[in-house]
Amino acid sequence: MRTLLFFDQTQAGAGGKERPNVELAVEKGGIGSYHMFESNLKDVNASVLATMYCGNQYFFDNQDEVVRKVVGLVNKLKAEMVICGPCFNYKDYAHMSAILANAIETQTDAKAIVMCSVENDTVIQEFKDLVTMVKMPKKGGTGLRDSFANMAKVIDVKTNNGNMELIKDYIY
Repeated sequence: MRTLLFFDQTQAGAGGKERPNVELAVEKGGIGSYHMFESNLKDVNASVLATMYCGNQYFFDNQDEVVRKVVGLVNKLKAEMVICGPCFNYKDYAHMSAILANAIETQTDAKAIVMCSVENDTVIQEFKDLVTMVKMPKKGGTGLRDSFANMAKVIDVKTNNGNMELIKDYIY
């Protein structure tokens, strides 16, 4: 399955909170946090084509442009799945991921998911009926490995138009 990743600057390894203005960039293959869940993606035959990332401030200052460029890349690469996250408990990252996942689901043929923790309750309430949001622990919380295994199950069901009831315990 042709897969793209979307990270913030921290998860991409392009800086921390001090670099919120990192411009939208694309790197071939999986980078940064991808290595935490690489084996889970192999379990569902996902091949990561590229990782897209930007800083949260850059995203919100240039939202229309970022969404347009991400949607364009998804279409150009004929991606089947876009994984936004792991967002942990980072509210801005979860919010921009939800906005992008919704745009991808409504403007392309690809499927999208967002991985975030319950601490992002405002974003979850706003978007859970629009995009598939996979449960995960907050940064430093327990259960991270299980959440990545659950993410793979969600991806499998979602890309194969399976019964969403089978994964209801893994999503918001």
